[in-house]
Amino acid sequence: YTSNVRKANRKGRIFIDWIRNARGATSIAPYSLRARKGAKVSMPVSWDELYAVAPDGINMKDALLRIEGKDPWEGFFQNNQSIR
Repeated sequence: YTSNVRKANRKGRIFIDWIRNARGATSIAPYSLRARKGAKVSMPVSWDELYAVAPDGINMKDALLRIEGKDPWEGFFQNNQSIR
């Protein structure tokens, strides 16, 4: 993992955005509409889908289809990991 904000310095690593813990910082909950053109939806994805999902996100129509399928977070709490 890395906490380095620069994309060029974190290739191949998972970015932990610790800055979002500061007072006044914003983030968006899963399954919420994002405040941008096209109202993209913040959605969890499985590791298998990671490179298949478009960088600009998932639209509302596709989000509705996705929630009818398998939950990408299924088994999340059974797979305990350490980041150290």
